[in-house]
Amino acid sequence: MNDETRVLVVDDEDSLRDLLTIGLRHRGYRVAAYPDAESAWQAVGAFAPHAAIVDIMLPGEDGFQLSRRLRQDRDLYILILTARDAVADRVQGLEDGADDYLVKPFDFEELVARLRAGLRRVRPQAGQRLAFGDVEMDDARHRVTRGGRELVLTAKEYELLRYLLRNPGQVLSKAQIIHRVWGYEYPGDDNLVEVHISSLRSKLGDHNKALIQTVRGFGYRLGA
Repeated sequence: MNDETRVLVVDDEDSLRDLLTIGLRHRGYRVAAYPDAESAWQAVGAFAPHAAIVDIMLPGEDGFQLSRRLRQDRDLYILILTARDAVADRVQGLEDGADDYLVKPFDFEELVARLRAGLRRVRPQAGQRLAFGDVEMDDARHRVTRGGRELVLTAKEYELLRYLLRNPGQVLSKAQIIHRVWGYEYPGDDNLVEVHISSLRSKLGDHNKALIQTVRGFGYRLGA
């Protein structure tokens, strides 16, 4: 699971930030660590994290606000850290987009266990079968069919379809698609997403755009 898995760590406590960075890297994760929300946010586009570990008490913008921004921008696992064991703080964190929370001081092994569990949602194991209607994806065999007919997709078309299949009915913004499908490789072409959506629709036989729906002003949604 942790092969090339990227984790964003945001905590203004130097010793804890260093501990998390060293510990997670030792477990094989790629880690980018920052002391405040603004510097972390500036790195999100290029780093494209699969998970974020965010302290609530940060200088400037707090962890609640950063969690909201992260959740609006992408699909990732967010674990908030808090020194305040108050129900109101935990509830607010979860309502602002966090998936889970840990109260300081915490056990590092518990944090890693929660991280692994959360990542299973956003980064399914290779070999998982995904399906929506008569569209099926066999990730282990890298095979896509619709109505039993095998489709020949490019690498990016395949990644795009997998992202849609993992989020059926959810509106995915152009920015979310770029981050998840292209990441560091995004060449800056404004029409890149539209071109790949059009090509994918053609190969799926989705000529009336009922399968991959355009939600004007927002993005795209897999629905029927």
